[in-house]
Amino acid sequence: MMTQHFDDALLAEFNQLFNDNPLSDSPYFIGMMSGTSLDGMDAVLCEFFDEGEQAVNVVASHSLPFPDDLKSALLALTQPDGTKQYITKHGLGFESELDVFGWASVYYANFASQVVLELLDKANIDAQAVSAIGCHGQTVRHRPQWSFSLQLLDPNVLAERTGIAVVSDFRRRDMAVGGQGAPLVPAFHRAMFQDPTIKAVLNLGGIANITVLGRDGLVQGFDTGVANLLMDAWIHQHQGVGYDKDGNWASSGTVVQPLLTLLLEHPFFAKTPPKSTGREEFHLGWLQDNLNQLGLTHPNLAISPADVQATLAELTAQSAANAIKELVTDGILIVCGGGALNTHLMTRLQAHLPHLTVQSSAKSGVSPILVEGMAFAWLARQTILGRAGNVPAVTGADKEVVLGQVCF
Repeated sequence: MMTQHFDDALLAEFNQLFNDNPLSDSPYFIGMMSGTSLDGMDAVLCEFFDEGEQAVNVVASHSLPFPDDLKSALLALTQPDGTKQYITKHGLGFESELDVFGWASVYYANFASQVVLELLDKANIDAQAVSAIGCHGQTVRHRPQWSFSLQLLDPNVLAERTGIAVVSDFRRRDMAVGGQGAPLVPAFHRAMFQDPTIKAVLNLGGIANITVLGRDGLVQGFDTGVANLLMDAWIHQHQGVGYDKDGNWASSGTVVQPLLTLLLEHPFFAKTPPKSTGREEFHLGWLQDNLNQLGLTHPNLAISPADVQATLAELTAQSAANAIKELVTDGILIVCGGGALNTHLMTRLQAHLPHLTVQSSAKSGVSPILVEGMAFAWLARQTILGRAGNVPAVTGADKEVVLGQVCF
């Protein structure tokens, strides 16, 4: 019943049942996001105005890095057979991957609760004033070819600890009607970026996805490939830090063209939309396989770790630009996500897209690291109001549907 369109009588019944506090009456929603890079969790408290879905104000935001033990569990769960080594190292009585998944689901929800409660304290807003939390959870397996996507989160714990309704499990309703369940942010991009000179939005999280904003509200969108995922993993492996600040390490290296050519041969880049991807296809093991292959074909080629980082940055810029220039011929390209803070990556994008103005979402008054969190606040609001949250032209779904499940 929760996933059907709410009519007025049904919504009134829900409001009567749950604390006589009409969920749709409060303008406050919280959006949460922890991306493919596994660098931490962001929460954004948003205020929406009247019926203008694009009219949103960020009241406050809060971020916390993942605890090491949770991050290592999530990383293990995202890799096939990744929990075998994790269980051997950490013990805790785990006997299988399902044990790790269940334990991490509760841990993740408790950690998310901490982030929310600290956010509310920062904003000086009571939990009862918030209609709902939109929490995507952590994607640990995304297999659109088999019509399933698995997000790790126990929304019951999050709802209980915070006292706020939780909307989660956003992807699977879209998949139930033939979609890939991703990307989900293009609907929000359409609502948020109303300037007609803005022709596209590129989100550079762990994975890169593009939203093309056409005339009359028409939207196209899909994942273009890897973004920060491999760059973050590579620099962590070699320098022990979480990310390449400003792209300084990448800019110190030289692009290895034979390696870039090998990486761009990944079959995902040749697929036609709708398409979505994740760690299942782009991971350090895949990168190492390509480095090994390059060593066989170019045995005398000297490559430094910085050169590999430069090549990974170029892979992100070139693969995204290849997709964008086929669809957008002029105007502004808004870039959001952590990659918008990478000066070197932004420079390379502009070099590949000279016909566009490449700029951070900050120039539109929206912090690039908050856009995805805002999107899930908006998606939670869509669900509570009984409105569709997917874009069939983007995900490949047969029709628009209300996304997510509600835990009151």
